[in-house]
Amino acid sequence: MSADQPTVLVVEDELAQREVLAYNLEAEGFRVSKAANGDEALLLVDEDSPDIIVLDWMMPNLSGIEVCRRLKMRPDTRAIPIIMLSARSEEVDKVRGLETGADDYVVKPYSVVELMARVRTQLRRVRPATVGIKLEFDDIILDSETHKVSRGSKPLKLGPTEFRLLSTFMEKPGRVWSREQLLDRVWGRDIYVDTRTVDVHIGRLRKALTQHGGKDPVRTVRGAGYALG
Repeated sequence: MSADQPTVLVVEDELAQREVLAYNLEAEGFRVSKAANGDEALLLVDEDSPDIIVLDWMMPNLSGIEVCRRLKMRPDTRAIPIIMLSARSEEVDKVRGLETGADDYVVKPYSVVELMARVRTQLRRVRPATVGIKLEFDDIILDSETHKVSRGSKPLKLGPTEFRLLSTFMEKPGRVWSREQLLDRVWGRDIYVDTRTVDVHIGRLRKALTQHGGKDPVRTVRGAGYALG
């Protein structure tokens, strides 16, 4: 699997439902992690922050609504889109789920096709490059569909790793990424790469971005990592 594939965390206590969701998401090209309960879900989010969470409401011990509330209270996780799944179809329940912070609410039994469409809708918001949307920052344009980058209308030559680095930066300009976070997003957790490798590729990215002149847009944040702008 590609390291820059978007990740979905499926939180569902019923094994059959969990496996069906995981199968369909993987068929759509997502990386999938799975949790059988709320406590396990919170641990997985801390270990490997997902791009999207598909969360069942009714679970023993720690309910989905409580998991949602906790994640939306935390500054580091509140931006993760949460799609709540529930057999509760009353409007008051939907309102409660959305007011707790869920970004979408799907009533069981649901259409798998519709759910996949809702996941892609949330993905367009948090990982636009993965669905072919052009990204722009100042005079830099990145077209993830054609895999081309230009600056001031002049084409830039980037290697595949530098392209993924730039995509990551351009999806969230201004965000500071640590070396470890960049390793997870660009190289993937399954591959061991020394953190110094990040510095090497950041150097190559900077060289590529300034090959026709212009200010270096990549900012080094001492003791923290790198950011665009």
